[in-house]
Amino acid sequence: MIIDTLSDMHGGTSQRPEGSDPASPECFWYVVQTKPRQESRALENLKRQGFRCVLPRVRVERIRRGLRVWNEEPLFSRYVFIELSEADSKWSVLRSTRGVTRVVQFGGVPARLPDAWVAEFMREDRPPVALFEPGERVVITGGPFGGLEGIYQLADGEARAYVLLEILSRPCTGSFAVERLKRVA
Repeated sequence: MIIDTLSDMHGGTSQRPEGSDPASPECFWYVVQTKPRQESRALENLKRQGFRCVLPRVRVERIRRGLRVWNEEPLFSRYVFIELSEADSKWSVLRSTRGVTRVVQFGGVPARLPDAWVAEFMREDRPPVALFEPGERVVITGGPFGGLEGIYQLADGEARAYVLLEILSRPCTGSFAVERLKRVA
């Protein structure tokens, strides 16, 4: 997992937003909702304003043009985490930041996150998310075997995968295009 964050240049201690009250060092983590697919834009603009932000990312396997590719995607789509002081006067600046929709609130009170959660989001040892796991049930969505269920075995290069099928009461292994496979719900 990759984390985009703003850290202090002086030994790794927390950086407080510009204009925050130094007598009130009590800062908490809050959730900021972003516009669709603009998490990185919101993060960049919040960083420019001097806020400490976190955008946890995870490596995810996807199908693009019939091939498997690994992408870095936000762990939480449309959300960025920001550290703010309750007494800070910069709350109104968040609403006008490009890429930001709003601060998530419940009953008119901004949603506060426990520090332990943010620490967990910042972990970097999270495994990548594979498209299919060996032993997972899949269904073939097209071709002569369309509609048959099978068990995913392993990848066969970039564009194909081996699937164990039961045909005429006998187990058979076939190689199928990855884009024709779908997880069984």
